[in-house]
Amino acid sequence: MSPTSILLLIVCYFGLLILISYFTGKEDSNAAFFKANKSAPWYLVAFGMIGASLSGVTFISVPGAIEAKQFGYLQVVFGYFFGYLIIAFVLLPLYYKLNLTSIYTYLKDRFGIVSYKTGSVAFLISRTVGASFRLFLVAKVLQLLVFDLFDIPFAITVIITIALIWLYTFRGGIKTIIFTDTLQTLFMLVSVVVTIVFLASALDLNSIGEVITYTKESNLSKVFFFEDGNDSQYFWKSFLSGIFITITMTGLDQDMMQKNLTCRNLKDAQKNMVTFSVVLIFVNILFLVLGLMLTQYAAKNGITASKDDLFPTIAMLPEIGIVTSAFFLLGLIAAAYSSADSALTSLTTSFCFDILDIENKPEAKRRGLRKRVHIGFSAVLVLVILLFDIIFTDVSVIWKLFKAAGYTYGPLLGLFAFGLITKFQIKDKLVWIIAIAAPILSYILNLYSKELFNGHEIGFEILIYNGLLMFLGLLLIKKKP
Repeated sequence: MSPTSILLLIVCYFGLLILISYFTGKEDSNAAFFKANKSAPWYLVAFGMIGASLSGVTFISVPGAIEAKQFGYLQVVFGYFFGYLIIAFVLLPLYYKLNLTSIYTYLKDRFGIVSYKTGSVAFLISRTVGASFRLFLVAKVLQLLVFDLFDIPFAITVIITIALIWLYTFRGGIKTIIFTDTLQTLFMLVSVVVTIVFLASALDLNSIGEVITYTKESNLSKVFFFEDGNDSQYFWKSFLSGIFITITMTGLDQDMMQKNLTCRNLKDAQKNMVTFSVVLIFVNILFLVLGLMLTQYAAKNGITASKDDLFPTIAMLPEIGIVTSAFFLLGLIAAAYSSADSALTSLTTSFCFDILDIENKPEAKRRGLRKRVHIGFSAVLVLVILLFDIIFTDVSVIWKLFKAAGYTYGPLLGLFAFGLITKFQIKDKLVWIIAIAAPILSYILNLYSKELFNGHEIGFEILIYNGLLMFLGLLLIKKKP
């Protein structure tokens, strides 16, 4: 595809999103922006959450990691499933019972104002880092494919990227996102299927049965790693990490939970979560099969691209054809924006409720305050993405994303676990100190893990260690009966 064609495709795509936002964002109220008036159909939420949970990171990095990681990521995905069940039957009933808009309000009721603010700040940092990682990846691909050819600086690419998100979310917020996420998930899944169909033909695989057999017989399709307990891909480490990643990055995350809280009632929200958890397993298998076929196609045709460059490089080859290339771009953009748009909305929600206490502001000032915060976080995302461009030069982003999440979400995991498992009260004013100390100690533990634990290498489970350190720290500051 020519750069002009790509640019036209992007313009048409965002024109469609803006059209959706026009119809869904006519009610410019805080109730619609924050909770979609609690009227979202559960099946739309479930389908849209697929794209939001996968994002551009999964779209690019999971297929690109097959050569090094094989199908080991599926061990984490199986952990996700059980994590989603915990969310559906433990956390969602709590959130609906308390009728929360910001889920961190629970911490105020359970422990006090400092715990509440600490949890919210932990989320704001975590989601800002996570959303920036995702957008950074896509912005780099668009820069390579389009904007470099027009001599447009990367900073301008990033500003345009964030401005487009703001444009279609600034009125309807989460109400608009429920519908745009559905469309974006559809584009993403169609993109993967179209690419797999092309690759199957190129590899002389003429039926679904042949693709399945080809996948099973490949030495890259190994799923379970039980051999070495010190390996970062060891099954129990990956599986347990998947459970806790899900609990924290979905169940304790305002972004993902805000969508669930738009459902009409708890029963609908639980149907959404359980359905979504099952479908997500098969979607991730689809991405892994795609990665295997991309890797084999590259080896067969002498293509040297690897990791995060593998999928974009192959998808834009002339022999791939304009249709496959167009669907790749649509899928990539859709995957990135389906998580980034809701991230911007949830950051706005959390800051308005948890930091600015918007509910206690005069009614006349609430909408204007929300809009200023929305613009402010758009600017923050731009700055953080540009910072990542300086820091990261060789990136397989999904692994760095989960590693970063292990440090930033750990305090949230410890706080909520302590609140749900124990009945202890704590010295609320000291919580922020524990929330800073736990990630620092976790980083030191990760740094010296091989020396301390006889060669043991810490992987995604750094999140568990971090949450445990937070939990133990809270025990140290519990009040005496």
